[in-house]
Amino acid sequence: MYPVHDVDALLLIATTLSSKRRPAELVEIIAAMELLQVTMPTAARLVEAFEHLGKHGMISMRDGGFLLTEDAETVMAEQPKRGTSEEKIFRVRDDLSAFNTKPEHPPVVLSEAAIEAALLAHKVAGEGKEKNLLVPKPKVTEGEKQKPGQRFRKPLPAHKRKR
Repeated sequence: MYPVHDVDALLLIATTLSSKRRPAELVEIIAAMELLQVTMPTAARLVEAFEHLGKHGMISMRDGGFLLTEDAETVMAEQPKRGTSEEKIFRVRDDLSAFNTKPEHPPVVLSEAAIEAALLAHKVAGEGKEKNLLVPKPKVTEGEKQKPGQRFRKPLPAHKRKR
């Protein structure tokens, strides 16, 4: 499936994250991309990535959402769970370039307006009071770090306690 771009690998990872139990909506895929903490591609690049991955049989559209095909699930199952986002994108891109695709599939056709609307909807949802479950947990700074069951003061040694 040569040539493969970073956007293709990013879209495949984001679709994997967002379509665990049901077909993922476009807004959920955008949220998963933001969760990976990489620069967000433009709407035109995303349109090309959807079309490219759909044409090669990696992403399909069903019930108004997007799913990975069996070939894409095979590629993603081989990926390690740990690593930085850049490492994951590099590995997926490498595996996709070596993957032999089957005959032509129907491309997933989206408009730039639909992707821009999804980007705007995700931005508005992030500014609202509702809790977004795809946002990573805040990191604890060194000063606030406490272990479970940690006491605030040390107990007196046994020989100094009054009995």
